[in-house]
Amino acid sequence: MKKTLVLLTLLMIISCTNAQKTAFSKEALTETLLATDGSQVAFGDILKKHQGKTLVIEVWASWCGDCVKAMPKIKELQANNPDVDYVFISMDKTADKWKNGIEKHELKGEHFMANDQMKGVFGKAIDLDWIPRYIIIDKTGKIVIYRAIETDFEKINATLKELK
Repeated sequence: MKKTLVLLTLLMIISCTNAQKTAFSKEALTETLLATDGSQVAFGDILKKHQGKTLVIEVWASWCGDCVKAMPKIKELQANNPDVDYVFISMDKTADKWKNGIEKHELKGEHFMANDQMKGVFGKAIDLDWIPRYIIIDKTGKIVIYRAIETDFEKINATLKELK
């Protein structure tokens, strides 16, 4: 009996920690990101700018091989979903490498860079454990996909189709 109770408790804890989030934490919303013009912008303000639109956020880095491999897929996604807004958040270590990556990969959308990379405040606030990472927010501001990676493009495409 005790073993069953312990097992059930562990399963509940695990399922709760892996639950789909529908909103960002206050810490994530107040964290600032570097804009391409050199200013600092709160993540919450970035989201407000896209209210009423479906939004795809890609967290990436120019040094990330999986991110570079996924670039054609994100471009295809953009071509098939021109009514969707796109925000790219880089985990690069320097602004020069980040900006060179934007130019090299011809990324269309809004661009920001985390001030302290993947293991920093923003990365922890969004539970960042892998890049590229895709987050989809619907027109009401609700997170509909909190964690998708480069192998999840079928799921991403299906979700964007549902949100039209």
